[in-house]
Amino acid sequence: MQVFRTLATGFFGLLLLVGTVAQAEDAVAPPATIEPWQSVITSQIEAFRIKDAPGAFQYAGAGFQKMFPTAEAFFVAIITSGYSPIMESRSHTFGEFRMTGDKAVVQEVRLVGNDQSLYEAFYQLAEEPNGWRVEGVQLLKQPGMGV
Repeated sequence: MQVFRTLATGFFGLLLLVGTVAQAEDAVAPPATIEPWQSVITSQIEAFRIKDAPGAFQYAGAGFQKMFPTAEAFFVAIITSGYSPIMESRSHTFGEFRMTGDKAVVQEVRLVGNDQSLYEAFYQLAEEPNGWRVEGVQLLKQPGMGV
């Protein structure tokens, strides 16, 4: 009986040790993979935040490039079309994404405004010859406040 109790104690101790090591490994797990289109979204949002019209315009899709004669015209159109919460955001995080074709995706982005308002944006992007580009954004104000 003593041998059984010693083996059982050793077995449970080993399980506890393995669990502790697994938790430690989880704590230092590598960051989630950043998708290439997420880098484009982040770059465009950062350009908007610092009011860099050419920087933001370079990530716009071919349709926007043809529609607007200059980066400044694009920038003004974005501001006057109700998208200023993106420019005035203090942070953003990525939610789920869905591939809508071989070279097309819809990416959910959650934004926190400077006034702590919450927004949810759905970015439509396509992979063009010069990389992933933003083809459109649907922006929705959400209830609550962010931090």
